[in-house]
Amino acid sequence: MCVFCNIIKGEIPSEKVFEDDDCIIIKDINPKAKIHLLLIPKVHYALLNEQTELDAITLGKLLQKFSLMAGDFGLSGGFRVIINQGRDGGQEVGHLHVHILGGAQLRGF
Repeated sequence: MCVFCNIIKGEIPSEKVFEDDDCIIIKDINPKAKIHLLLIPKVHYALLNEQTELDAITLGKLLQKFSLMAGDFGLSGGFRVIINQGRDGGQEVGHLHVHILGGAQLRGF
């Protein structure tokens, strides 16, 4: 089982900041910005192209929900959303997850 599935099950500790039936949001253990969160769907699939149609709808709803709650996480000034896909895309954990970075003006892309 993957590390994120174990975090979702509560078998690996994490600094969880939000949870509902569809996802958890945790603080990244190796932050790349003042605020670096990981939005992790509870359904396991590694890549966007492995999603079912329902998974894709759920991911869209999760992103919308997060955008409405962004101020609660100190991100009212804006944030960056990143999904790394596959080894060449920098994905380190084989469970789709969304990096959310902010808390200060982000440089470059």
